[in-house]
Amino acid sequence: GIMANVNQNLDEDTAVLLGAELGINIVVDKIEEEAVEEGLEIFEDKESDLKSRPPIITVMGHVDHGKTSLLDAIRKTNVTSRESGGITQHIGASEVTYNGERIVFLDTPGHEAFTAMRARGAHVTDIAVLVVAADDSVKPQTIESISHAKAAGVPIIVAINKVDKPEANPDRVKQDLANLPADQRVLVEEWGGDTISVPVSAKTGEGIPNLLEMILLQAEVLELKANPNRLAMGTVVEARLDKTKGPVATLLVLNGTLQTGMSVVVGTCSGKIRAMTNFKGDEIRKAGPATAVEILGLNDVPEAGDEFNAVKEDRIAREIAEQRRLKVREEVMVRNSSTTLEELFSQIKEGEVKELNLIIKADVQGSVGALTTSLEKLQTENVKVRIIHSGVGAITESDIMLASTSDAVIIGFNVRPSTNITSIADREKVQIRTYRVIYDIINEVEAAMKGMLDPIYKEVVLGKVEIRNTFKVPGVGVVGGAYVLEGKVQRHAEIRLVRDSIVIHEGKISSLKRFKDDVKEVNQGYECGIGIENYNDIKEGDIIEAFKMEEIAR
Repeated sequence: GIMANVNQNLDEDTAVLLGAELGINIVVDKIEEEAVEEGLEIFEDKESDLKSRPPIITVMGHVDHGKTSLLDAIRKTNVTSRESGGITQHIGASEVTYNGERIVFLDTPGHEAFTAMRARGAHVTDIAVLVVAADDSVKPQTIESISHAKAAGVPIIVAINKVDKPEANPDRVKQDLANLPADQRVLVEEWGGDTISVPVSAKTGEGIPNLLEMILLQAEVLELKANPNRLAMGTVVEARLDKTKGPVATLLVLNGTLQTGMSVVVGTCSGKIRAMTNFKGDEIRKAGPATAVEILGLNDVPEAGDEFNAVKEDRIAREIAEQRRLKVREEVMVRNSSTTLEELFSQIKEGEVKELNLIIKADVQGSVGALTTSLEKLQTENVKVRIIHSGVGAITESDIMLASTSDAVIIGFNVRPSTNITSIADREKVQIRTYRVIYDIINEVEAAMKGMLDPIYKEVVLGKVEIRNTFKVPGVGVVGGAYVLEGKVQRHAEIRLVRDSIVIHEGKISSLKRFKDDVKEVNQGYECGIGIENYNDIKEGDIIEAFKMEEIAR
């Protein structure tokens, strides 16, 4: 049964079923979605109503390059005695005032401002500050950050951090950024480009004022404007369920003015704002454009990236939220996977697709370059390939999220996703295709573009085994003492040996033992001894994946 209170709305299916149980014929008065959404009063603002608004900044970069330290150093320029020693309440965003101008910084970790939020259609960041350590230069997450910023169409300011260190080399950073592949290249102004770069030290505070000046200069070029005299709209930065307060959400107002007592619809949630606090923890009654506030009063916890709108009546908010919940439920029931080569094949035949987005991950840089060059040459009269990100190493969660927001297929060459990454890809409906031969990648993508894909073989992973020790057996070679992590492993199964997410070898199991007995298979949770046919380079910590290939119809 369904537990419902007197204030809860019943969905259409439940109401009809309940009526049938009671012998009553219930006719549902259909409210057109467009009519309900009209309650949002979406309209174009007149130019005369627009006023300048502060810029919204996301700080990105490689781990340990000083993103958090830089944000802390920036906030120190804004400390006043009112702020209790400069400790600010964490609401997912903070503000500084420099030369009388406000700047809003999102505290979202990593690439979330560009992934989770973009996946939900939110465009909240005006400028990306890319932090690169002067003593470490460009690293994999630096490149990922650039890809995310470029995919979102957001201008980049490069903050070259740690210039106080003796080994700092800002020129190397600029050169490495200039030497990246064309789709990821960042040319700073000193190198003839149009990207601003600023040397800074989060430790000493050197260059921080100049960085803030450059942010304001870039914001001036962007001519950021909003209309404060309208019903508020914006985006959820983060949300949580508080044991005493109930649903708590940080809203970033992008347009209009939000006030306590207003009714809001936030994604599939709604409510009346009972209280608002700013990033300092002060309770406020009004929040204009480019202001982050934490609110109470919603009936549920929304998701980061959900859009919010203030409406005139609580009834309208409830109706819109209910309509959206029904729509989400319908979408979940009929939800298809995201972009796959097979879907591309059918969409091309129907003339729907003009561009195939790909993310390439490979074991070495040479392979990345070769693949990128080869795939970018593939284009037909109607379709072209666009490499939105490429890199060396394992397929990461960041790759999955970028693929999800960009409708991209991930191509892995000599790399394997971990179990955790595979489950995230499944959840996000992202296709990962892994290969050992470059020509296979090129041929499959080309065939998909021409609408001529042959029947495919689907790889079915039987099990995963971790090598926990190794020993030499006379006449046999090196044998791995192993533990079956998932599924099962069978004698003579096809296997691949994976070391640090890189495929080292593919072959077959030559021997499989439990204690001293030969066995046909070993299941999850059991130990075994494994020998690989004509291969001895087995090391502790290696993962062996057993698999089989099944032909499936397109």
